[in-house]
Amino acid sequence: MSTNKNEWNKRHGFSKDAGHSKAEVSRVSKIPIRIINEVYKRGVGAFKTNPSSVRPQVTSAEQWAWGRLYSFVNKLEGKKKLNHDLDLAEKVLKNR
Repeated sequence: MSTNKNEWNKRHGFSKDAGHSKAEVSRVSKIPIRIINEVYKRGVGAFKTNPSSVRPQVTSAEQWAWGRLYSFVNKLEGKKKLNHDLDLAEKVLKNR
């Protein structure tokens, strides 16, 4: 199964399961760290406030937040339809 993290790693030439810091994701994707941090924070909040939307294989708020972060970055870089954090995406795109 391909995950958002795997897709991002492949596109940027990293090994499939390589881990990254938020600062590294920010640097590579050229998305400001404050936006990266906000997407992550919203992911943690979504995990805690809407547990029914969380897939069974996700075991922590941090895991859900990383998935949301990689999804956000992938959709901005791939110009795919984004259905969360649209206000943050608009800020990123406006400043490019």
